[in-house]
Amino acid sequence: MEETSTNNPVRAGSETATTQKLLELVRRFRIEGMPLKVTPIISGHINDSYLVSTIVRAGLEPAPTEYLLQRINHGIFRDIPGLMNNIGIVTGHISQRIQADPAAFGEMRALELVPTVEGDPFYTDPQGNFWRVYHYIPGSLSYDRVPGTDLAYEGGKAFGKFQVLSAGIDPGTLTITIPRFHDITWRLEQFEDALHSDLMHRVAHVPDEIHCIRERAQEMHTINQLIESSLLPTRVTHNDTKFNNILFNQKNTAICIVDLDTVMPGTVLYDFGDAIRTGTNTADEDESNLEKVSLDMGLFEAYSRGFLETAGTSLTQIELDHLAFSARFMTYIIGLRFLTDYLNGDTYYMIHRTGHNLQRARCQFKLLSEMEKQTEIMERIIETSVA
Repeated sequence: MEETSTNNPVRAGSETATTQKLLELVRRFRIEGMPLKVTPIISGHINDSYLVSTIVRAGLEPAPTEYLLQRINHGIFRDIPGLMNNIGIVTGHISQRIQADPAAFGEMRALELVPTVEGDPFYTDPQGNFWRVYHYIPGSLSYDRVPGTDLAYEGGKAFGKFQVLSAGIDPGTLTITIPRFHDITWRLEQFEDALHSDLMHRVAHVPDEIHCIRERAQEMHTINQLIESSLLPTRVTHNDTKFNNILFNQKNTAICIVDLDTVMPGTVLYDFGDAIRTGTNTADEDESNLEKVSLDMGLFEAYSRGFLETAGTSLTQIELDHLAFSARFMTYIIGLRFLTDYLNGDTYYMIHRTGHNLQRARCQFKLLSEMEKQTEIMERIIETSVA
């Protein structure tokens, strides 16, 4: 997910996240050794995360394993049992696929959940917070920005492998963790409601942005129309394909896809499009100087090549034909959501200054404009990468 909601439950560093409480929480899970140290991990936007260090016997031997403890944000994810069931299904299936054919998937591995002492996938504390534990992957690296074309290629291969590895799971067995997440019809309805209400008296200040949304709205229904016509297959999709959701080893080989909370039924177009939106922008998502915002075609080509080398043969021609469009679609819908939140008074996305969501929206619309200029080149790169 792209940002933190302002209606989050208690965050790390609060009274409920003291070291003693966290150590007690870890003991609710089937870990090896005795939990000794808990270190906050500050890179996540949605869940509170902690690295847990254990020892086998106090003061003597290091534990063979470290763990990742997380408080799941139930302000955003309302069906925690369904969410955790999704993760169990997907990680179990991926693990079996890798074990059955390790040569095909190289060094890729599945996330591994640690059950509670009662055998459950998560623990609910007396305050109603939901906690889970994963085995920590030692020595793993992640990158908030794509460092270069070599890593972009690796990232494309990683999410391509995720698509291949998750094939065989019936999408109908998965819970929809965020209803209507990429439903453009609903998002446009929310936008029009915001315009009509004009709660913060901001509509008059954004005529260009409103025009940008409305002049592209008809085209942006394309994916919904393909889904409704059963021309796009429903697949198991990640739905949050930012580059930092790929773990690499010390050789910069992709080894694991993480942050599976948004895994649910969807279309591969969502995953490919959002990876391009987030990974190929030459500027930050809230860059104030829009001249810096552009599409890095080198990164696009490398990611596309990696993704299609691994997943291309499993995709339908309709999917392949709309991959370039999916990048524009995901950029449009995120810009739309930023602008809608700005009009509503910044009630969903966390902001750090007045007009922050408006600036985010403008960056998305500038990136969208750059993608539109490069559409033919993007389509040619995809066609070449498949051949």
